[in-house]
Amino acid sequence: MNKVLKVIVLVISMLLSTLPVHAQEAAALQGQESVQEQVAPEGVEDSVAPDGVEDSVAPEGAEDSGTQQALESPAGGEPAKGQVEREAVKEQVKQKAAKEQTKGLDEQVQEIKADVLSIATQLNRLEEKLLYPSDTQVAIFVSLEGSEKFRLDAVAIELDGKKVAHHLYTFSEIEALKKGGVQRIHVGNVMTGEHPLRVTVLGKTESGADFQREENFKVAKGIGPKLVGVVLAGSKTVTVKDW
Repeated sequence: MNKVLKVIVLVISMLLSTLPVHAQEAAALQGQESVQEQVAPEGVEDSVAPDGVEDSVAPEGAEDSGTQQALESPAGGEPAKGQVEREAVKEQVKQKAAKEQTKGLDEQVQEIKADVLSIATQLNRLEEKLLYPSDTQVAIFVSLEGSEKFRLDAVAIELDGKKVAHHLYTFSEIEALKKGGVQRIHVGNVMTGEHPLRVTVLGKTESGADFQREENFKVAKGIGPKLVGVVLAGSKTVTVKDW
């Protein structure tokens, strides 16, 4: 029993003697680990340069986009050339559309004018038919013939003793008559039978002398319209014929 107690005491004394050594070694190891953590702690690399830091500082394609913007935006803040060209094209299209619209309106106005003239002509004919029926209508025309040179100034027409027409001629009208034109000087209504007709012509001869020529005729009105032609063949010749 005493031997066992001695052995136990010896073991305990040996353990107690080795405890300070193990405590010092543990303290040394703990100090080394703390120094290592302070110098390069775990995760320092990630905290200094975490994933994505490079992208945030200089994201991928940032340099390319900046260069592209610099190329697209000319120096001095001037508008882009492409935009200016597009605006010019738009303006040209607007001007062309306005011209076409104006041209279309002009054509429509001309068509309306032609339609109005046509309607006016038809109305005049209808009015003539209503005012001058074919059974009572008489029309008198003036024309020039012959080679005698004279200037026609005026023509007066009397029918049944009443002055029904008096016309002063312009230069253009005289030229038209010389080229074969015919002038309708009077349209009226008369009953069937004979009617006295007096024609008075005023003008100048080739030498410049004034002349006045009067001629009396008889006009026989039958059934249907009557067309009478007064032919001036010179300063001394006035004839009447049926047309």
